Amino acid sequence: MTDKVKIATVSLAGCFGCHMSILDIDEKIIDLVELVEFDRSPLTDIKRVSYCDIGIIEGAVANGENVEILRDFRKHCKTLVAIGACALNGGIPAMRNHFSLKECLLESYADGMGLENLCIPNDPELPMLLNKVLPVQQVVEIDYVLPGCPPPADMIWKFFTALLEGREPEFSAQEIRYD
Repeated sequence: MTDKVKIATVSLAGCFGCHMSILDIDEKIIDLVELVEFDRSPLTDIKRVSYCDIGIIEGAVANGENVEILRDFRKHCKTLVAIGACALNGGIPAMRNHFSLKECLLESYADGMGLENLCIPNDPELPMLLNKVLPVQQVVEIDYVLPGCPPPADMIWKFFTALLEGREPEFSAQEIRYD
């Protein structure tokens, strides 16, 4: 019996849509489970990544905890894949980059409509926000990117099938979408 390919996944700052799109491969997910073993992932509830063949990162880097997780993935994953618009260019979370962090915090916790407890949270349990939201490749080296918001399930299946078979994933311009 051969060892299964070990995969870890994580969602940083984003909507979690790319993980949902992975689930949208429908019954092919059974085929995927036959080929891979999931390590850290929302599917397993494992919190720490061990050595993996493939690490899948979705979401942008918005806080110190995201930086630590991303660096840990790079250290433990042979191949690192950034999936979705948030990972590739910051996506929706990076919209705050048009404002200072102070302006964002004031609007969210002190000056926004309908707010009652007017204080910016200052709890050591909360991860420290970065001044700007970053795409993942500004923090670590990424081996592959899979664009989309989220990438279509068929594209995800085709991408990972190629990786699992040891082939370079290839897509036509028509297959890649950014909506």
